Amino acid sequence: MLPEMINTNNTNVLPNQLVRDKYREVRDYTMSLISDLSPEDMVPQSAVFASPVKWHIAHTTWFFEQLILMKYDSAYQVFDPSYNYLFNSYYNTLGQRIERGQRGLITRPSVSRVLEYRDYVDRHMEALMDEQVSGELASLVTLGINHEQQHQELLLTDLKYTFSCNPTYPVYNKDFDPSYTKSEAAWISMNTGIYEIGHAGPGFSYDNEHGRHRVHLEAYQLSSALVTRGEYLEFMQAGGYDNVSYWLDEGWAWRQAQGINSPLYWIKDDEQWKRFSLAGLVDLELEEPVCHLSHFEASAYASWKGCRLPTEFEWEAASDGFTWGSRWEWTNSAYLPYPKYKTSPGAIGEYNGKFMSNQMVLRGASIVTSPEHSRHTYRNFFPSATRWQFSGLRLAQDA
Repeated sequence: MLPEMINTNNTNVLPNQLVRDKYREVRDYTMSLISDLSPEDMVPQSAVFASPVKWHIAHTTWFFEQLILMKYDSAYQVFDPSYNYLFNSYYNTLGQRIERGQRGLITRPSVSRVLEYRDYVDRHMEALMDEQVSGELASLVTLGINHEQQHQELLLTDLKYTFSCNPTYPVYNKDFDPSYTKSEAAWISMNTGIYEIGHAGPGFSYDNEHGRHRVHLEAYQLSSALVTRGEYLEFMQAGGYDNVSYWLDEGWAWRQAQGINSPLYWIKDDEQWKRFSLAGLVDLELEEPVCHLSHFEASAYASWKGCRLPTEFEWEAASDGFTWGSRWEWTNSAYLPYPKYKTSPGAIGEYNGKFMSNQMVLRGASIVTSPEHSRHTYRNFFPSATRWQFSGLRLAQDA
């Protein structure tokens, strides 16, 4: 049975060589991301939400071993039986797993041993794909590829958080701080009407994008540009963090409890703001979009401006009219299933559906999203207090 989280149109089933080539391309890209890291860089876990680099490398390999090789290669022997416990993330149907906050305690196996594991699984995957790529197998390999692309982005966001905890402000890559070309802000007007929402047509998509349906939207306006760091600094200087009237109640309690008074990674140095980046400590660059905001902060800023955040439906309906992709954009929509959503059986069914509680939807992509891993129907989701993702905001208002 094909997993429902994958678009199963016939045009999505790639020829054997194309599946194999894409697999190799994505696996090689992961290795390029860690090429300048030392083994010591790859072991620490700086927070419960930030997994070690080594764990990401092992987990994405575990995914191919457990969900594909063990099912489709009758002669396959697992590399190490203990890895199913160490590198399972949240798949309850595949057995017990180590607690998420203890991933940094896995000093053994070593980084070199994990890389041996990765090479072992790659050899078996490529041999399997040389023999057969049925429609079902092609779909599962495609899912594994997209799963790895998600972890490529997580690897960078988690590494950035870990490096930020080091008072020497380590440089991951001095050139890895992509710039953004600012566009002039203008209001995009959308008429009252019925709009189609959700994925349609060929190409990969997750199950949470399925169930294309119609929504009625009242007339609204959406900003063509993201909020910049300079604009957000004005909110801070106007006392926005100290004015309860702009904040959701839960957000105000969070801000007070955590002592939050600026976006994550902003550092005040001799009365001047700087920010920590993957290129080290750099100037704030006020014209670029603000980044690393929680939903609470994004909502408070929008309230201060007399605006609001768009719903995910408003964002998708208008997305052809503006440039997106440099920041994940908070919306004002809770992460919930689309009409006719069904959870797939087995481990595949645990990928998205069970997280549809207490999460908010983000749309778009970010500067660390992997190549060819974005589309305007993509639904990212995190709790409202999340800040370590490359998240910003776009303003909306009623027409």
